[in-house]
Amino acid sequence: MKISALIAGKRVEMISPSASVHDLVNALNVHHIGALVVSPDGKKIEGIVSERDVVRAMPGKLDQLIGMHVRDLMTVDVVTCTADATVAELMKTMTERRVRHIPVVDEDGNVISIVSIGDVVKAYITDIDTERKALRDYVNS
Repeated sequence: MKISALIAGKRVEMISPSASVHDLVNALNVHHIGALVVSPDGKKIEGIVSERDVVRAMPGKLDQLIGMHVRDLMTVDVVTCTADATVAELMKTMTERRVRHIPVVDEDGNVISIVSIGDVVKAYITDIDTERKALRDYVNS
């Protein structure tokens, strides 16, 4: 299955690198998501920031956290994919790179969506279930 099937109608939430950590935490909460693409213009990726990044910034810096900005926490080495990538490819990449969110970009590198590990697992289970049903029907016929 291609990633294009997973992202149809799916919106990507973004945040500015200059946004406060307070704004970041509120956005994650309001949208019920685990990560935001960091973009100054809503097109190009400057980074990605997740709940994990907030938690990792806490030890020893809890008193400074309120004054920090997204740019202080974000991951700048962002793993991306295109809509032509497959679910199997993303599963491998997410496992090897230990990431849970991968932005989907067009041929110019502009963000068009984002895929989470939950999206990938759900698609994989659907594929396996469809195959299981087809095999069961084949054996029973």
